[in-house]
Amino acid sequence: MYLKDMIEFEILKYIPKNKRGFSPKVSFLSIVNAIFYKLKTGLQWYMLPVKSLILESDYSWNSVYHHFRKWSEMGVWEKIWTRLLKARRIKMDLSHINFDGSHTPCTKGGEKVSYQGRKKRKTTNALYLTDKNGIPLAMSEPEAGSHHDTYDIGTHFTEVISVLKASEINMDGLFMNADSGFDCRHLRTLCSQHGIIANFASNKRNKMTANDDDYYFDPELYEERYSIERTNARLDSFRSLLNRHDTTVNSWKALNYIAFIVIGLKKSKKFK
Repeated sequence: MYLKDMIEFEILKYIPKNKRGFSPKVSFLSIVNAIFYKLKTGLQWYMLPVKSLILESDYSWNSVYHHFRKWSEMGVWEKIWTRLLKARRIKMDLSHINFDGSHTPCTKGGEKVSYQGRKKRKTTNALYLTDKNGIPLAMSEPEAGSHHDTYDIGTHFTEVISVLKASEINMDGLFMNADSGFDCRHLRTLCSQHGIIANFASNKRNKMTANDDDYYFDPELYEERYSIERTNARLDSFRSLLNRHDTTVNSWKALNYIAFIVIGLKKSKKFK
């Protein structure tokens, strides 16, 4: 399926139509396609080749950006992904799921941005959840890069789980892999409350869990965690996600969820 076909048949039906005011001069298909082009190429908004992307009218990059910001503030992209995930959940391989954090360098500062000593630059950090095949399922609200992965983990894990609930994915009995950075009793308790079986590598510096034999750990299953690295590689193929240029959290999350939409639609067809 070509990208424009994907937009027309899978995405446009979820884009809210204007109830008041003037109708746009061009089709939403062309506008969404221009937004996808920006995500893939990493171009600055003002450099969008709108004359090549939008042939119906003399449209400006400002108008494309206006629609992107409006839909981002409305949470449209996350809602679209949730609906698509709900419709295609049987095509996802949920024999286990993988959980990890990812730091993204930030070029302009903005919301939820701070200096990260290990990266030696300003970053933003978010938590990602994927299925066995590395298809992204959900992400948390970003946090400033100076915070560790388990900072306010109760809030952020709930944000991730809420996407699965909205998509009607049954979490009871799901195995979840995570590295030793997530080995804390609070997160293990949260997993247990949702019926998720935590398969976390032991953190030797964590005296509360390091010597506790009651915690489940399957080393062979844990080796399957590498699939989330494939997810990171897929996300990095969208050049707008390599570095965060957007100063608002809404815009940054929107770009991530658009990438989820593209990856999910393409890969779920492959694994069906």
